[in-house]
Amino acid sequence: MDNTPYDDVFRTLLTDCTELMIPVVNEIFHTKYTGKETPIPQVLKNQLYGGSAGYNTAQRKRYHIECQSTEDGSMIVRMFEDDTQLALENREFISNILTVQFPDSAIVSLRHTKNTPEEMTVKVLTPGGRVSYTVPVLKIKRYTIHELFEKKLFFLIPFHIFAYEKDFKELEENKKKLKQLEAEYASIRERLEIACQMGDLNRYAKAAILDMSRKVIEHLAVKYKNVAKGVSRTMGGKVLNYEAKDILNRGRAEGRREGEASGIRIGEERTKIQIATKLLSMGNDIKSVAELAELPQETVEKLAQSISKEEK
Repeated sequence: MDNTPYDDVFRTLLTDCTELMIPVVNEIFHTKYTGKETPIPQVLKNQLYGGSAGYNTAQRKRYHIECQSTEDGSMIVRMFEDDTQLALENREFISNILTVQFPDSAIVSLRHTKNTPEEMTVKVLTPGGRVSYTVPVLKIKRYTIHELFEKKLFFLIPFHIFAYEKDFKELEENKKKLKQLEAEYASIRERLEIACQMGDLNRYAKAAILDMSRKVIEHLAVKYKNVAKGVSRTMGGKVLNYEAKDILNRGRAEGRREGEASGIRIGEERTKIQIATKLLSMGNDIKSVAELAELPQETVEKLAQSISKEEK
């Protein structure tokens, strides 16, 4: 099965903002991770494997979560195939006994219907008896934007637009209703900023959520230009690209190493300046660079002026 743009968004968030998956795991499996755990993501074929989302005991806990954009009767088969692969990758063979531990698995459904089950079940008939396990299905369209913020399910925000998919034709032709949708997305952007100020979200994750939200909207509403343009514009201009993302990741790692070596935060602060300078030279706007590099806007404005003088 070919990847969809939504699979790519899911994977990008999982690998770049892994910590955002912890509240999703809590929501699906009723766990109580605090967010201080260190998740380890792993991409498996077309699926997304949630690595270790935390530790309840000394033993690593594994999760396998897949994004589903279209109803597919073969989904549970693919889930079992990958669950088996993951179990075998983490096998133990001691005293002629092979032990395999399956991950906790779940499906995130972007387009559920009245026929979409709350959970699916895998039954395995073995010579030693029957074993079975359930695969819960999280249905994104059930969540209001208020619930997503209340439960800190920031990971799911880029997919919120699926709740309006059936209304695209009307929204395309009705300016008043489209304005209401744009107002909701303006509110989402504001609430993400508040989440940053409250310490519930970092600037990088906020930028990724906005960027991935635009990507989903532009693909989902590709036949509805007014909807795609209006909502994307409301979410703000593009602030993140793969080169900028790579610069941020490498810069932060270098800053941490330099800071650790000196025993102070000078290395990290110096790297923020370097990151901002590079992002400005790539054409990113001052406000976006300030957010991404986590610097005061005045500092970035001075950097921009300095770059402009050098170019002249």
